[in-house]
Amino acid sequence: MSELITAELVDLDLSAATKDAAARSLAERMVAAHRVTDLDGFLADVAAREAQMPTGLDGGIGIPHCRSEHVSAPTLAFGRSTAGIDFGAADGPADLVFLIAAPAGADDEHLTILSGLARRLMDPEFTAALRAGTDPRAVAALIRGEKPAQEPAQEQADTDTEATGAAEGTPFRIVAVTSCPTGIAHTYMAAESLAAAGRAEGVEVVVETQGSAGFRKLDPAVVAAADAVIWAHDVEVREKARFRGKPLVDVGVKAGVNRPAELIAEARRKAERGEITAVSGSDGDADSGAGDASGADHAHFGVRLRTYLMSGVSYMVPFVAAGGLLIALSFAIGGYETASATSVADHFVWGEADSWAALLNQIGSAAFAFLVPVLAGYIAYGMADRPALVPGFVGGAIALTVNAGFLGGLVAGLLAGAVVMAIQRVPVHATLRGIMPVLVIPLIASAVVGFLMFIVVGKPVASLQSALTDWLNGLSGSNAVILGVVLGLMMCFDMGGPLNKVAYAFAVGGLAEPTDGSLKVMAAVMAAGMVPPLAMALATTVRRKLFTKAERENGRAAWVLGASFITEGAIPFAAADPLRVIPSVMAGGAVTGALSMAFGATLRAPHGGVFVVPLIGEPFLYLLAIAAGTLVATALVVLLKGARRTTPDPARDAGATGPGDSRVTVAA
Repeated sequence: MSELITAELVDLDLSAATKDAAARSLAERMVAAHRVTDLDGFLADVAAREAQMPTGLDGGIGIPHCRSEHVSAPTLAFGRSTAGIDFGAADGPADLVFLIAAPAGADDEHLTILSGLARRLMDPEFTAALRAGTDPRAVAALIRGEKPAQEPAQEQADTDTEATGAAEGTPFRIVAVTSCPTGIAHTYMAAESLAAAGRAEGVEVVVETQGSAGFRKLDPAVVAAADAVIWAHDVEVREKARFRGKPLVDVGVKAGVNRPAELIAEARRKAERGEITAVSGSDGDADSGAGDASGADHAHFGVRLRTYLMSGVSYMVPFVAAGGLLIALSFAIGGYETASATSVADHFVWGEADSWAALLNQIGSAAFAFLVPVLAGYIAYGMADRPALVPGFVGGAIALTVNAGFLGGLVAGLLAGAVVMAIQRVPVHATLRGIMPVLVIPLIASAVVGFLMFIVVGKPVASLQSALTDWLNGLSGSNAVILGVVLGLMMCFDMGGPLNKVAYAFAVGGLAEPTDGSLKVMAAVMAAGMVPPLAMALATTVRRKLFTKAERENGRAAWVLGASFITEGAIPFAAADPLRVIPSVMAGGAVTGALSMAFGATLRAPHGGVFVVPLIGEPFLYLLAIAAGTLVATALVVLLKGARRTTPDPARDAGATGPGDSRVTVAA
């Protein structure tokens, strides 16, 4: 097994000024060590993880981390900053930065090491030794655990962390569950933080870590004896029903890291009042991994609903991209009549371009046929895990059968997830639990969802889908322009965030059953999404002195990112100066979206930027719309930044942060 960290992966003089720059600087060391295969792809995964939740911790620690297919071996890079870097912690910037990279299929042994490190970061003596270290080799050895650093007492990787309290009598007993989206860092930090706070308070704390290094359930006897329960989690707690009948404190995982003593005190108060929190889920929901969407807090429902929908969209987009580009390419080769060609299985001539065009069209159409079932299946999967896949796919297929289209897929996925979650709440005998997820749940849920889609909701949703299609086809004049403005604003507001993804999902959903209106929407969405990085690239070119050296370098890369429809290329600029950059690019996106709709530009490909211009209807006017929006956004950002800066800034002109600043690339 390769060493997790070496001296080459340690930077004791990290000069980056932003978290994106720090991640890039440390990731470049990973690339040099042949641990990361694609720098920008890996940084995109880091940025996506950071967007879920800031990775700064109280005590001056930043832990950007992710799982990524661009990581060849589990790796840790460490940087120490003199000035401090803002990672979103409540108590200020971080001077200790750990970039944790785990492969998409990392093995349990490596992940156990990473979880152990996460726990050690809660030890003040360990962090003090890191701040005092002067030799990268010694610091790397310290992080690897080769030199004695005060290990947290009672560490048990994978399963639980215990803290026993009062010397006399029976202490107050708490069981806790910690989990985070990647299951690498916050999961184990929260566990150690709760255990340490328990020791300080004389409270017995036993923690179940539902992380990537493994998941072993708490002993049922320990749960039964507990006086209260703490959930510090950002993903659904597995097998919730075990904790029924106990006072419950339900918070995000960072609360477990940053304020464990408050959580323990709150748990004690609830126990003293006899306050019992209702817990959904059944004893037979093992491996469901999902649980109740409502959670203990209604404020979480909107966030969870968005997560479910985005889960379906994220799995759907590759089908749309592959199918859409193949169909668009077939039209470029053989014209629109290619869509009515006979099956290439019956007639294919190797030397005829029309046959090849028909082949591409029919392959792309086959990919598109999966769009709605995949959407529904993975919405259901996001809600209730694997048992929901079958009813989700079945519901999506029925949505196509009854002509309910994209909206039908959304409804079918939500219905399938809800039905499976309801079935999982029903108590079953232990002898049936083994066949529940593979036989009983798919059978019953598919039957229920099929009945609902065919008999109850299918036709009304199909009518709504038809009305939406007719509305899109009937858009003209001011109505089309207004829709273009709205889509442009959404694409540019968060540049890859939830609003951007909603607009993009709306556009690609229309490609499932392409009409003139839906093709116009797709064109407007892609055009507006190209504006932010192109505008920042142009601004850094025409007014260089308004930007740091690192921003100017990012600006050069933003030309390519914008041309490729990678809206996230503007994120570093927005993060550094949101009040000036975001309104500027939103204005430019609105102009582009409005002009694209007014010009009647159409697009059958869901991605590609300028590289699919030959496949665009009204290509010259389309490019004109992009150019106009880019110029508007550039002019506004230059005007706003110029108005702020009234005196020369030598540090800015010199570019104090160097080339390690941020550049994030994520497909929009």
